[in-house]
Amino acid sequence: MPESIRYLPTAITGVDAMSAATARAYPRHVHDQYGIGVVDAGGHASASDRRQVEAGPGQLIFVNPGEVHDGRAIGGRPRAWRMLYLDPALVERARLDIDEGAGRPLVFAAAVFGDVRVRGLLETAFASVTAADAPMACETALLRLLAGAGVNAAEPRRAGTDAAVSVRRARERIDAEPGAELSLLDLAGEVGVSRYQLIRGFARELGLTPHAYIVQRRIALARRLIRAGQGAAEAAAQAGFYDQSHLNRCFVRQFGVTPLRYAQGAR
Repeated sequence: MPESIRYLPTAITGVDAMSAATARAYPRHVHDQYGIGVVDAGGHASASDRRQVEAGPGQLIFVNPGEVHDGRAIGGRPRAWRMLYLDPALVERARLDIDEGAGRPLVFAAAVFGDVRVRGLLETAFASVTAADAPMACETALLRLLAGAGVNAAEPRRAGTDAAVSVRRARERIDAEPGAELSLLDLAGEVGVSRYQLIRGFARELGLTPHAYIVQRRIALARRLIRAGQGAAEAAAQAGFYDQSHLNRCFVRQFGVTPLRYAQGAR
């Protein structure tokens, strides 16, 4: 199959659509969006939430915001898949409608899930938002998809141990200002643990170092800025990267395309 990674224009603000056919392996990373996708061909393997999972043709892929995962082709052979990435604020508004005001937080339970009905809802939503259908048609398709995806919902996991609480607080600090200059000593001091305790806690909870997590959040911030129309150099500076080339390297490693190609496809 031809090598291709494309980000497609969508008709709804807060929605990214991606179509890929590649043998490319993706390192451990996080998204600041929900992801719902389907494998169209080949096999896809991932270490998601520290568990190994595999998905084949027709199976659905789910990603929670902030969930650490990687991705690789089974047997090194190319696989093809499509994803919708949804901003948490959009999902939260949809859940308020779906739950009739209750607005329970959405957490996907399984990274790989098989459901013919939800796959059909995803196909409809993907086609609708990428074909620039009327806004009402797109909203209807997305609401139906998120309502159907509730079959794979779970209660949010609560951090209970002191180590987990310190990691959660450190993540909240990083998430609030991803581009800020922050030393390991500063971060550990703010959450009340030693530098080594913080590193060990991040490794246990996320499989990442604090620095690696900061880079992930900076990539996410840069992506949002670029999608909003900001140039790559300005986005790199605002997100805390050394320069545009540093952002380019990190962006390609995670998304498979340069910031410029992402901007061209996401508008």
